[in-house]
Amino acid sequence: MWARVPLLFSCAQIGLLAPASQAASYPAKPIRIIAPFAAGGGVDLIARITGQKLSAGLGQSVIIDNRPGAGGNIGTEVVAKAPADGYTLLAVSNSFTVNPSLYRKIPYDPIKDFEPVTLLTSYMLFLVCHPSLPVRSVKALIALAKARPGSLNYASAGSGTTTHIGGELFTYMAGVRMTHIPYKGSAPSLIAVMGGEVALSFASTSAVPHIGAGRLVLLGVTGTKRSARFPEAPTVAESGLPGYEATGWNALFAPAGTPIAIVKRLSDTVGKGFREADALELFEKQDLEQAAGTPEALAALVTTEVTKWAKVIKAAGIEQQ
Repeated sequence: MWARVPLLFSCAQIGLLAPASQAASYPAKPIRIIAPFAAGGGVDLIARITGQKLSAGLGQSVIIDNRPGAGGNIGTEVVAKAPADGYTLLAVSNSFTVNPSLYRKIPYDPIKDFEPVTLLTSYMLFLVCHPSLPVRSVKALIALAKARPGSLNYASAGSGTTTHIGGELFTYMAGVRMTHIPYKGSAPSLIAVMGGEVALSFASTSAVPHIGAGRLVLLGVTGTKRSARFPEAPTVAESGLPGYEATGWNALFAPAGTPIAIVKRLSDTVGKGFREADALELFEKQDLEQAAGTPEALAALVTTEVTKWAKVIKAAGIEQQ
């Protein structure tokens, strides 16, 4: 009996040392980043920049895996149920903190099922419309929406995304009724607007090249200040809807239980890469703010945002799906 005690103690020691050993050899194989929206959109863009910087900094391949659908819930669930070993990560927008209030039931808990790694970027939205829509200002859009209740529709990257909530907040504050048309990502939603299937969109930064090319008309931006890329475009607040603001963010998460040493290494690697000149230049072109920080800062943001969006969704009367 006594002879077995050292063996049991040794096993316990091995169990405690396993995470540290795992972290020391990390990464020993390719890393997968799940982007829960379609390729070509804002989240996909940020996931690919993140993947490039992680690959360069860690010396390992990084694969971007697009899993669109259900406002980001499908891909997010994949990561929530993945092994907590640092080889499956989630790049997502702030729909991550909106969906718990928007949907009656989601297959994950944004706080309990994930380890925050780092905030990536923050951004404003671009209120854009098809060139055939007979408005060229926010005031004109509000007037048209009031004259034609429910007949104007707006595209989003999916239910619960910033591009959806931005539109709902607009209709609530302006006292108008428009029809929401969700798509499986920013790219297909913008294609719908450019094709004339949908009148307008509160679009992410993926709209920037289409605005520049004249395929979309920019009516205003949703931040508290004007866009550096399109300074002639007023904010929605200053051009017809005082007090309006809708901004979003992108962040990187790992499954709950991922060793803290791995989480910190991922966070530090992304932060270093995002401060490099090529990344900053790309962010500037896309009207994105570099926002990489600590896991603790992201954890605090998630807690705050879950509470914030629950209040907005309730005030706007958005029915849970």
